[in-house]
Amino acid sequence: MREKRLVHFLEIERAVLRFRGQNVMLDADLASLYQVETRALNQAVQRNRVRFPSDFMFQLTAEEVGFLRSQSVILKPGRGQHVKYRPYAFTEHGVAMLATVLQSERAVHMSLEIVRAFIRLRRILESHNALAKKLDVLEKKYDAQFSDVFRAIRELMTPPTSSRRRIGYS
Repeated sequence: MREKRLVHFLEIERAVLRFRGQNVMLDADLASLYQVETRALNQAVQRNRVRFPSDFMFQLTAEEVGFLRSQSVILKPGRGQHVKYRPYAFTEHGVAMLATVLQSERAVHMSLEIVRAFIRLRRILESHNALAKKLDVLEKKYDAQFSDVFRAIRELMTPPTSSRRRIGYS
């Protein structure tokens, strides 16, 4: 029997950002998915700080927050506007750990969904890399008569350019 999904995979995927070479989710996005206030999520994390080492969670730098603002992920700075504190970014492991500190059934189920989304994203990336390696081998094996074919395949493998810029440091 197929279990009911709390949210669609694409909803989670849109919230995954790339910072410091890792896929992460911001505290506000996680709070929204868990249906708690961001403040409550961060308080639970701070009460259990030992469970969140730097490879599970980190706070964005002022420069990284600036990148977010330029992407309209975070609204205008200033009194009474949107974000007063630098957000926390949670890795896949940090998301899994959140379920243990939030202690709600929704948090447990939502963490499972989010971890599944991280796994799916990783598999997509791995399959893309594997395909690129196979194409390299074929390209070396065959002579110039197929160079146009290989070029066309590479163009098809290149993701379309979108208005979303890559955020953070890779």
